[in-house]
Amino acid sequence: MNRIIEKSHFSEKVVKMVVEAPDVARARKPGHFVIVRCGEGGERIPLTIADADEKAGTITLVIQAVGESTRKICALEAGDTLTELVGPLGRATDIGRRDGTVVCCGGGVGIAPLLPIIKGMKEAGNHVVSVLAARNKDLIILQDEVSRYSDEVIIMTDDGSAGRKGLVTAGVEDVIKRGNVAEVVAIGPAVMMKFVSLLTKKYEVPTICSLNTIMVDGTGMCGACRVNVGGKMRFVCVDGPEFDAHQVDFDSMIMRMKAYDNHD
Repeated sequence: MNRIIEKSHFSEKVVKMVVEAPDVARARKPGHFVIVRCGEGGERIPLTIADADEKAGTITLVIQAVGESTRKICALEAGDTLTELVGPLGRATDIGRRDGTVVCCGGGVGIAPLLPIIKGMKEAGNHVVSVLAARNKDLIILQDEVSRYSDEVIIMTDDGSAGRKGLVTAGVEDVIKRGNVAEVVAIGPAVMMKFVSLLTKKYEVPTICSLNTIMVDGTGMCGACRVNVGGKMRFVCVDGPEFDAHQVDFDSMIMRMKAYDNHD
């Protein structure tokens, strides 16, 4: 069992937990995720690692309560334990020096798995511009942490309550128009990643997206995370979670994700 060291709320349904997991903290890299279970017989929940402290032996997870299992996890408090935590899993992000600016854009809770990529890209010597987007200011998370590892942070909100009013694509396009953008990394809702991909394809800027939101059991056995990439069927949890965004069939992915919509 893994003990919860700290717990805090970003919003009513989004929780940050620092969890004791020394082996995972030592081995994890940007892009990796873990499988978490709460209670005997509980559902397996894949969660991307938002941060890790190797010295303290802890990892940071950001959980959004969208169903029964995630609500149970979010209801736990500091001192409680997770029944099971397995990882790190998935393929790590290709972190390295790029010949130009790296634009990292995140939407909502997608900012959490984007944070270690921002940090890794900056530590590799890149010029990093982060574009954070949400419906309103209350849904922008981890802004201070993102700022720490970014040369510039652009905030976009649908209602204009923080930063600039508009969609994430407007912020990304402004940076691209400055020139010398080597790569874009996008993590967030599928529809957000789709339109970021359409934008960057127009400008011929290589783009990576993380499809972690479609994962279910994290082993490839359930088949729920299958996605069409470049005309071939891939499994997000074993072949990803990151892919060339310009090769992803977002329309079919979005259509299939509707089967998992929660209408509580």
